[in-house]
Amino acid sequence: MPSVHPDEIEIDLQVVQRLLAAQFPKWARLPLERFPAYGTDNVLFRLGEELYVRLPRLRADVVPKWAVAHIHKEAEWLPRLSPHLPVQVPVPLAHGEPSHDYPYDWAVYRWLEGETPQRGTVELARDVAAFLAALRRIDTTGAPVTTSRAQPLVAHDTATRAALLRLHNEIEVAAATAAWERALEAPNWQRTPVWVHGDVLAANLLLRDGRLSAVLDWGSLCAGDPACDLMLAWSLLTPVRDEFRAAVDLDDATWERARGWALSQAVIALPYYMHTNPPMVAHARSAIAGVLADSTQIPGG
Repeated sequence: MPSVHPDEIEIDLQVVQRLLAAQFPKWARLPLERFPAYGTDNVLFRLGEELYVRLPRLRADVVPKWAVAHIHKEAEWLPRLSPHLPVQVPVPLAHGEPSHDYPYDWAVYRWLEGETPQRGTVELARDVAAFLAALRRIDTTGAPVTTSRAQPLVAHDTATRAALLRLHNEIEVAAATAAWERALEAPNWQRTPVWVHGDVLAANLLLRDGRLSAVLDWGSLCAGDPACDLMLAWSLLTPVRDEFRAAVDLDDATWERARGWALSQAVIALPYYMHTNPPMVAHARSAIAGVLADSTQIPGG
């Protein structure tokens, strides 16, 4: 698997084998292989039939230590949230410590069976909406502070406009800029902060028998504005966007901010991952196309 960031820690099979042998010898003899996922923050290794190892890949001297903090956040909060959710979530079984081979905390999780969705269906739209509704109902007492994914949209204005300037040969920049500015005009979330997953993308969903069975990658979990959790409406769920919107049952301003979130994430990701992460690039292009097509149907769009 190629590197997806300019500066990454090199994590190979031998490093993980040594970490397991030193810290969790009961698992050290299980088959181990790199899992071909194009995640951006972590590297995954399948461990036997029932486990996997997750290790942050970003250098702390280049990127803040939030990637490592995500592991601690999942260990603290997923056991508390899981009983209230209609789907499975990752189950952290063991917490690994830094060594001379690898400088960060890492973790071993229970493997979740399922397949990544390839197309949007009405059933999937309703399942995702039901998952999000259940998440929003959970008490947020003590929740992690709001992260960038749940801030007011204007916090990403500078980064979004800078990314748009880099995409003149790739997308309809004028139309994308107009869609972004319209999203910025939407009122901010005025109600009590709710739980936000922060990264509800197709790659973080698992299906079994065609229905949503698990939601992965909870590193962005926090309490705040739920708009960013609706971004899927302009990529995977584009064909069933109306059904998703009806099932989500949130106000028009939240939906408008969600469209802005989908666009912002996509235009920032597209130039950054252009030559390193084909699935992320495909997702970004899909989201941009979904937003621009939707914007032409809005009065004044």
